Amino acid sequence: MHVAIIMDGNGRWAAARGWPRLAGHRAGGEAVRRSVEAAGALDVDVLTLYAFSSDNWRRPAEETSGLLRLFEQYLRSEPAKCLEKGVRINVIGRRDRLGAPLVSAIESAERITAAARGLWLRVAVDYSSRDAILSAAERARGLAPLTRERFGALLAQASHSQGSAPEVDLLIRTGGEQRLSDFLLWECAYAELFFLDKMWPDFEAADLEACLKDFRSRSRRFGALPVAAA
Repeated sequence: MHVAIIMDGNGRWAAARGWPRLAGHRAGGEAVRRSVEAAGALDVDVLTLYAFSSDNWRRPAEETSGLLRLFEQYLRSEPAKCLEKGVRINVIGRRDRLGAPLVSAIESAERITAAARGLWLRVAVDYSSRDAILSAAERARGLAPLTRERFGALLAQASHSQGSAPEVDLLIRTGGEQRLSDFLLWECAYAELFFLDKMWPDFEAADLEACLKDFRSRSRRFGALPVAAA
């Protein structure tokens, strides 16, 4: 079971309270902790979180630097707890534009939790699905035959994924927007989509459970007819 979440609404959540946007990102970090704990209890195998897109560099430097510092703090404080709970951390996306301390924190978190055999937690930072697909296509030059499985492996290499993740089963987006925003475009080919008006800092374990309950009530046909009709 692969669940992906576009964690949207941190800044608007903070602005509605008259707080700086970074306060919303900090509150969003607590929502991440709740969601990771809930995912493990709800039989989710892979959880991919969209934390920072490549297009987010267009935001004010004060916000982007503050957000990345906050991410580094979590990467340094949480790995031991994650390992204890069987959570394996993997950061996907580009690393060449991140500062050396953050890259070091990423590598350390991945190394510390490498032996975990429970939830595979993938966090997308400086991530663009289109850029990853282009990079994988470059790596695919001269390879024949090129299957979907082989291309998926190249895509994993291009985005620092620790192996090919299964296709996304359920994609959740908070914050009221209804678009994919360049997130896991290849992996979401047959994902079920769930959009919530609730801002990410307000996302609770019960929300994840409700989304999964709705997902399990849907009929997934992957282009075929329902069994009865067939």
